[in-house]
Amino acid sequence: MSEINNLEEGLWEKSSKPLDPPPIAQDAVFGEITEEGPNYRNVGWWGTAALMLKTQFGLGVLSIPGVFDSLGIVPGIICLCAIACILTWSNYVIGTFKRNHPEVYAVDDAGELMFGRVGREALGAGMCIYWIFVAGSGLLSTSIGLNAVSAHGTCTAVFVAVAAIASFLLASVRTLGKIKFTAWIGLVSVFVALMIAIIAVGVQDRPPTAPQTGNWESDYKVVNNLSFVDGITAVSSLVFAYSGTPGFFPIVAEMRDPSLYTRSLLMCQGFLTAVYITVGTVMYYYCGSFVASPALGSAGTLIKRIAYGISLPGLIVSTILVLHFPSKYIFIRILRGSDHLTSNSFTHWATWIGCTLSITVASYLIASGIPIFDNLVSLIGALLGTFVSFQPMGCMWLYDNWKKGRERPTVKWVLLSSWSAFVVLLGTFLMIGGTYGSIVNIVASSKATSGASAWSCADNSNTS
Repeated sequence: MSEINNLEEGLWEKSSKPLDPPPIAQDAVFGEITEEGPNYRNVGWWGTAALMLKTQFGLGVLSIPGVFDSLGIVPGIICLCAIACILTWSNYVIGTFKRNHPEVYAVDDAGELMFGRVGREALGAGMCIYWIFVAGSGLLSTSIGLNAVSAHGTCTAVFVAVAAIASFLLASVRTLGKIKFTAWIGLVSVFVALMIAIIAVGVQDRPPTAPQTGNWESDYKVVNNLSFVDGITAVSSLVFAYSGTPGFFPIVAEMRDPSLYTRSLLMCQGFLTAVYITVGTVMYYYCGSFVASPALGSAGTLIKRIAYGISLPGLIVSTILVLHFPSKYIFIRILRGSDHLTSNSFTHWATWIGCTLSITVASYLIASGIPIFDNLVSLIGALLGTFVSFQPMGCMWLYDNWKKGRERPTVKWVLLSSWSAFVVLLGTFLMIGGTYGSIVNIVASSKATSGASAWSCADNSNTS
């Protein structure tokens, strides 16, 4: 009888203990995901497409008309489509590489597989610096919008600080699944603002920066004669417009079903390219060399204020995402393999807030130190956009396919191997040439007496 009582007591003790929550998912990166912690695998394919679009659409599009002004309409469209094709392939490789190597979270993990510790640290550092610069560009764009809406209501340095604080607070949301709704808001706001600006430049008599007396016709050029520096700088801006590529690693890592990644990618890139061509062609056709940069300033003071007012949520969302990516990368590197990664512990929160705050402060310093939009965009695209969007993806395809294809080579394998090597070489050329061109332009701009100096209070919404 005592044995039966002991057995009943043991069963009662077991049944009275709280059961551990069943795992939502077992992930190669995040470990066991439960309801007690953040769900890092909660983004559907529609949300993935929105995040992909917002990672690229919002900052880069504002420089496209200026690129067409440098290159001419026809070379501009050709170069844009070429960059779109190359980087769409790069993004596709990310999806296949992630499926082949589920433990990969960011480009640094891919670098370690291919090149060991050196590859990991080089690509990890390059990716973080890249996102910091992009976030700086986002803060700068937001300050331009605030200046436009408020008619330069206060010092520009104050607007950059306000943008940094607002972006930090929103970027501190821990999972992309909870941020994805902001991507839709941002996409709609920027798209509507661009459509308003396009309609306005089509019906206005002349751009606000053009001579306001006498007859005026747009001086757009089908093909433009330009120097190497101007040409490579313009192409670098196109690279920046598409170089959300390193952000696609963490996006696919948080998808519920990574097999739908390619569907989201094609939807994203198709829409993006169509909008870029439309915005660039229409605005440059009507404004010619008097097109403003960022592009929303091309339609006059009133429309500029309206367009920037509508687009401000989109500019902030772009900054939120590009602050979130490097913060999450550093956060995961610190806590990966520990229980704190998927819990709500003090260590978890302190590490996460520390990462987002550090990245935001660094981005604020960049935005304040290089306050000229065109120069910052081209420098980011050349020096860092190519480094994290071209060369690693060519190497990733070769890593997965070189050995097995070399044993029994096919025509398809030879062509794709040659293409991968070409992408690596092209990325290296654009990185070196574009960085040189961007630095030359930054030095020239810093010597000009335009008031665009570091930590300046001057109105930055009137550049052209």
